[in-house]
Formats: sequence, structure tokens, C-alpha cells
Amino acid sequence: MLKTYIERPEYISKITPYINKDLIKILVGQRRVGKSYILLQIIAAIKKKKVPNKRILYIDKELYEFENIKDDKDLINHVKTYFKNIKSKKYLFIDEVQEIKDFHKTIRALNAQGDYDIYITGSNAEMLSGDIANSLGGRSISFEVFGLSLQEYLNFHKLKYNKQVLLDYIKYGSLPYLISLDKDEEMISTYLRNIYNTILLRDVVERYKVRNPAFLDRLILFLAANTGTIVSAKSISDYLKSQKTSISSSVILNYLKYFHNAYFIHQVPRSEIAGKKVFQINQKHYFNDLGIRHALIGYKANDINQVIENLVYIHLRRLGYSVSVGQLGAYEIDFVAEKAGIKKYYQVAYQISDDKTFAREFGNLLKIKDNHPKYVISMDEMIRGDYQGIKHLELSEFLLSGNHDA
Repeated sequence: MLKTYIERPEYISKITPYINKDLIKILVGQRRVGKSYILLQIIAAIKKKKVPNKRILYIDKELYEFENIKDDKDLINHVKTYFKNIKSKKYLFIDEVQEIKDFHKTIRALNAQGDYDIYITGSNAEMLSGDIANSLGGRSISFEVFGLSLQEYLNFHKLKYNKQVLLDYIKYGSLPYLISLDKDEEMISTYLRNIYNTILLRDVVERYKVRNPAFLDRLILFLAANTGTIVSAKSISDYLKSQKTSISSSVILNYLKYFHNAYFIHQVPRSEIAGKKVFQINQKHYFNDLGIRHALIGYKANDINQVIENLVYIHLRRLGYSVSVGQLGAYEIDFVAEKAGIKKYYQVAYQISDDKTFAREFGNLLKIKDNHPKYVISMDEMIRGDYQGIKHLELSEFLLSGNHDA
């Protein structure tokens, strides 16, 4: 707890109202997006309430000193020993809790006592949602943590916005630790590839006992090259066969789920705009962090449309929307975003450079016969303006504001 940090008030404002509430607070997200530092900020908020250190226990499963906590029995023994003779409210923080076998048994027992305020982080959606949800029956609340928003990126790096800052944000990604690295492409790429290797080995290969890690690597390279493209398990299988690798569609579906559970990629379903049907096949895939994608396959100018789509998708999720790809007959709407009864439609393009592109991006949205807000997002510096009720946003305007209805 000697680490220093830069505040991320958007997350803290969501979590601190639940301090001392009888709910287990769960922070989920990909490794290295900053969950640990958000825990430290919550601890600081609790200390402001005059809570002494002896009533706060912070366990970081990535530190050697906690290596002996391997399962639920080790965990409860450690907690009980630390809080021995403490009768008042106790505050327990566990970072990367999925590294502790059967952790949910101890968490459930401590929560049932009523004198523990518990906060945990994890990098595995299946383990956290399944074990916690099944064990606690609704006595938990989850917060998904993403890498830095563009505004947070500016704050962390003490920069004012300009076009080059946006291009760096797109190229190098949103992981907070980049603030500690020189702006050196080789250094940044090495750091990002190391994170990828950790996710691949610890969160996928070891956790799911995958026997063919080389295939997993090829699968991710395929998804990186096809970011934002509708793909199916069969299309991936057919491609791999052309590369002299034979993997069944069912195995590929499992592998995709493993990466999704590690918050490394996001599988985005297609939904029917005119009805409620959600298509179970042919999804799009986006990376949680574009910097890692670029470290794997390089940053290429002709990928810019895919990259911008990825950026918009993650920002919508960061704002709390559930997101799908819209299907309207033969036409596709890039994103349908929904939150608290609010629905919005988005088309994303690099530039609205000619009348044909303008007609396609705005025309698809005009085919939707309802009154929900509709947006076209592009990197054009000279915005053409709104058109028949459809708002045209420059990419940075969208990324820097969660209130783009104003």
C-alpha cells in the first residue's frame, strides 16, 4: 500500500457509495487496466473516515509475500490471524482473487458474519460471475474496469489535446503503466507483448489446461487481422485449414470464450433492429486494448476503420452501455448501444470523404424508423454537420465526452 497513484474519479464515484454496504464489491477487467490502483484509492477513501490501518487488510496475489495463500482454507486462516482481537468493522481487499482456489467459500463465510466490508478484483469473468453469483445469491455488485479513456490519458500524461495525442492514444493503447515508459516503440511493444503472454499463459493456457498454445496464438493473430469483421467459428476453422492447421469449430468456440473470459477480447453479437432476435453466430470481435493488438501485428494505416470501430466500441462499454451490431435486413448498423432504457445507434467511419460514403453512413441510419438518437462518428476535422436528425461527431469529441447528447 506504499504505491502512489493517479486518481480515476469516474470509477471511485461509482464504488465509494457502496462502502460499508453489505455487498461484496467486485472489480473485473483485463490484467493491467488499473484495478489494483483503484483498490488503493478506495482504501484511501476509507482511511479518510478515520479507519486505522489495523482494520484494513490488502492481499495482492501477484506479490510473493502472499504466495502461501493458495486456497480458501489458507485465506480464512490468514484473514482471521490478521484481524485477531478486532471486534469492529473490518475491511478486506483481495487483488486477483481467482488465483486462490475456492476463494468464494471464504468470501461467503466472511460476508455472512456481517462485520466485513469486502472488495475483490479478478481477471476471469467465468470464475467470478459463476462462483460469486452462485454462492452469494445477489449479495455482490460488479464494476468493469477498462484502460484509460482519452480524457484520463490526457490527465495521466499531463497533456492538452491535439491530433498527435489522439494518434498516440490509438497506436499505443490505454494501459495506465505506459506513463512510466519512454515514448519508445520497441520498449512499449515489448511491455505490451509481455502482458499478452501473461494473459495467454496464466489466464487461458493454465486456467483451461489448453494443450495447444501455439494455436491460441494463431487464433489471436487472426482476430487481430480481422478486428471488427463479422467472423464465425467455421470461417476461422476454414482459414486455419488453409494454413495446414485443423481445429474443429466447437474447439474454436471454446477458445474464443476463454479469451473473452479473460477480458482480452470482446465478442459482440448481432441483433435484429426491427425485432428482438439476437443472432448466435457470426459475431464481431474487438480488443480490450488496441496497443496490445498493434504490438502483435503492427500498426497499419489501412486498418484505421477497424481501429476506430474498436475504439468506439470500448468507449461505449466504458460508458456503461451494452452493445450489439445492428442488423436491418441486408443493412448493418455498426453499433446499437443500450443503457437504462436508452437506445442509441452509431455508424463509424474514418472519413466522410465523398457523397457515396456520406450516403452509406447516414443512409443506413435513416432506414431505422424510430426516434432513438443516431450518430455518425468519423475523424474528419471539417464536420459536415448534422443531417436529418442524425448527429455527426468527430472522434475526439465522442471520446472526450460521455454526454454527447448535449
